[in-house]
Amino acid sequence: MIQEARRLVDRLWNYCNVLRDDGVSATNYLEQLSLLVFLKMADEAEKLNAHKPDPADHQHMLPTSAEWRGRGWPALLDLDGDPLEQAYNQLLADLGKRSAEDDDHTMLSLIFNRARNHIENAAHLRRLIVDLIDKEKWLDSRSDIKGTAYETLIARSASDTKAGAGQYFTPRVLIESIVRCMRPTPQDFITDPACGTGGFLIAAYDYIIQEHGDDLPDEDLRRLRTEAIWGHEIVPATARLAAMNCLLHSLGDPTGKAIIEVGDALAKPPKRHATLVLANPPFGTKSGIRMSGKEADADADGRDNVTYNRPDFWVGEQTTTNKQLNFLQHIGTQLTDTGRAAVIVPDGVLYEGGPGSVGDRVRRELLTGYNLHTMLRLPENIFYAGGVKAHVLFFEAVSQHRSEGDPPHTTDMWTYDLRTGSRLTLKKNPLKPEHLADFEQQAFDPADPKREHRKESDRFRRHSAAELLAQKQVNLDIARLSPEAASAAAQASSASIDELTRMVAGDLRSALVEIEAFAQELGVELSGESK
Repeated sequence: MIQEARRLVDRLWNYCNVLRDDGVSATNYLEQLSLLVFLKMADEAEKLNAHKPDPADHQHMLPTSAEWRGRGWPALLDLDGDPLEQAYNQLLADLGKRSAEDDDHTMLSLIFNRARNHIENAAHLRRLIVDLIDKEKWLDSRSDIKGTAYETLIARSASDTKAGAGQYFTPRVLIESIVRCMRPTPQDFITDPACGTGGFLIAAYDYIIQEHGDDLPDEDLRRLRTEAIWGHEIVPATARLAAMNCLLHSLGDPTGKAIIEVGDALAKPPKRHATLVLANPPFGTKSGIRMSGKEADADADGRDNVTYNRPDFWVGEQTTTNKQLNFLQHIGTQLTDTGRAAVIVPDGVLYEGGPGSVGDRVRRELLTGYNLHTMLRLPENIFYAGGVKAHVLFFEAVSQHRSEGDPPHTTDMWTYDLRTGSRLTLKKNPLKPEHLADFEQQAFDPADPKREHRKESDRFRRHSAAELLAQKQVNLDIARLSPEAASAAAQASSASIDELTRMVAGDLRSALVEIEAFAQELGVELSGESK
């Protein structure tokens, strides 16, 4: 299976390189693949319908009314040159118009809303249709091959882009490790409020199928595929990639409602609650949108604030534009009484802000109102953006009501330092499952599901929540090796000048981001001019 998926990836990616000369970016190429593959899947579904005598069993991925007959994949196969380009453009325009009028938020409307053709060379478009996509069966029983191939293309696109959302693309190795730690079950309701291309959702689904699939009744499997897993994505083009990625992994119903909702998850309190939230929210603070527990007011210069009213957030009437702090609050409120979460955040979330600031209050709430039981200090150089330093926060809601003065729901917080001594790179020494194996065993041993028998080690250390909360300003940036192990690691690590230079450059970039964010909070341009 791996070889077949690699073969497909190489064929499709090589053609991406061909289209670069036409000005088609890797992201636009992936978008066109999504549109054309959906049309091919619709044609395959119609051919399968011909062998099903009961119309109730038929699956129609495209409209079936009279004006749509004779259109779609077979028509595109029969055309060439300008007629092909015109027919494809018109088909996208008509499906896009129908999608804009669709109030049911179907998979069809998500895939084709605002879709347009980026391949203006008709000869190249025909080759993509006839020689590449039409040669594959996208609805066959081995759809995991197509899903693996498509997800690999997304990863290559992120590597190729190294900008925008791609720079924070979550490595599949890390996603799968986090999912193994969280151990999703068929009874879970799982979401990602900033799902990107759907990596966490797919990994959770794959884990459940692998661990429980043989014992799942058909109705439970249907619920899992179409109702129990969902996500939000604010960028329509990325949501389209997520929807197709899910479909090719057998997650979602191509003829039903979309499991990806396009929009900002932070805009309003969650409509659905989840027993498991997995997320890597977008890094940065310049969202341009404030969160507040009160209605929007006006700035001193008379301009209206772009403010979301979130009375369910932990910080009351305090406002912030820090996206990570807002997502942590959103995720906390989205959990059921016994829900659990794993969230990737930049290091700054652990210490930024003075006493009583939004950051300080969010950290205090995680320790007092939730059980923040584990933090993983990630290595550097695992994201495409340089200088990114991040942690994974593992926490869970507690059904027991907590009154003022009661002990915090977090008794001990455990930290695992995977960064110190690490020399990972994106190309020559990338993050691998074996790098995370010790963390998984020590922090989430399957033989200790309630985490009652954890033991400290050089990298895995326990911290009293009461002592952390006694600080004037809660600082959670405390995951470090023991002094003895750190000294040994320093002696064993003879970093080259190039490595040290990259580390210093990364620190400077991180510091610059923090300075810009702080300046924005103060309303001051870095040039010194007041906004």
